[in-house]
Amino acid sequence: MKHDCNICGKRYFYKSHLNRHYRVHTKEKPYVCEVCNKSFSDNYNLNKHYLVHTKEKPCVCEVCNKSFSHKHHLSQHYLTHTKEKPYVCEVCNKSFSHKHNLNQHYLTHTKEKPYVCEVCNKSFSQKLHLNQHYLTHTKEKPHACQVCNKSFSHKHNLNQHYLTHTKEKPYVCEICNKSFSHKSSLNRHYNVHKEKMKHDCNVCGKRLFYRSRLNRHYRVHTKEKPYVCEVCKKSFSQEPNLKQHYLTHTKEKPHVCEVCNKSFSHKHHLNQHYLTHTREKPHVCEVCNKPFSHKHHLNQHYLTHTHTKEKPYVCEKCNKSFSHKSNLNRHCNVHKKEIICLGR
Repeated sequence: MKHDCNICGKRYFYKSHLNRHYRVHTKEKPYVCEVCNKSFSDNYNLNKHYLVHTKEKPCVCEVCNKSFSHKHHLSQHYLTHTKEKPYVCEVCNKSFSHKHNLNQHYLTHTKEKPYVCEVCNKSFSQKLHLNQHYLTHTKEKPHACQVCNKSFSHKHNLNQHYLTHTKEKPYVCEICNKSFSHKSSLNRHYNVHKEKMKHDCNVCGKRLFYRSRLNRHYRVHTKEKPYVCEVCKKSFSQEPNLKQHYLTHTKEKPHVCEVCNKSFSHKHHLNQHYLTHTREKPHVCEVCNKPFSHKHHLNQHYLTHTHTKEKPYVCEKCNKSFSHKSNLNRHCNVHKKEIICLGR
């Protein structure tokens, strides 16, 4: 039961999913809100939209009790507790907690400015910047200083202004520790160091700001692993990886879930565990749309589809191959029993 879209070729396991997908091409939105007449392509999005009118927030964070109207907002909120940044820019490797922040960031690379001012036709890469720009036409200054009553169009300008009263200089140079009251001043100051500290990899051309980071980067090319475990002699290219590895020997589990107090030796295991509380399943099979909490479960699932006969797990004893690692492990027990029998 494979159903292919005859427009873009995308494949679906269920006919109903294909029918819903066609609305992407037809722009059909048959589900209409009875309150504001806004229309949607599927019933699920309409039901989510109704929460805007009811003000209902049924999704509650188990860590801090903050509530949200939509489950995906709750899932994104959990990242503020885990500090996880799963969305990585493919151009510069900068990471983000939220996908929309990554999408906005991509515009800095593409130079695209989709948001256009209806008054003067000036364009912006972000809608927030457009909204702020509109204030230059309305002359509105809604943000007032509580010390001297001076008003500003933008809140960040007000926050910067407050520093003139507090004399605070929160922006500190990581190289020479010189401090500044404005971030723009710090950025200009960094240019002094950048001209003196540009380190290019002579293998791939990647540029790094610090010499130490360049030296660490070279290990990607040399395959050097200078950090060796004193217990089992396993080696690593970076010291943090060695420290994480030591936890497998000490059995220490420093990363604790704030919801159920279960502890883990590695932070990424804790982040994966949080999905058991959020019930989020972000990894979706492109063949049948079945969702999974963990990516490795999705990879294992792909092997169940007939379109792939891949069996990547091979027995070192007899070369028999398996589609799942768990099946290989069970098979290896057969050889272990043979060895025990021969030893008797």
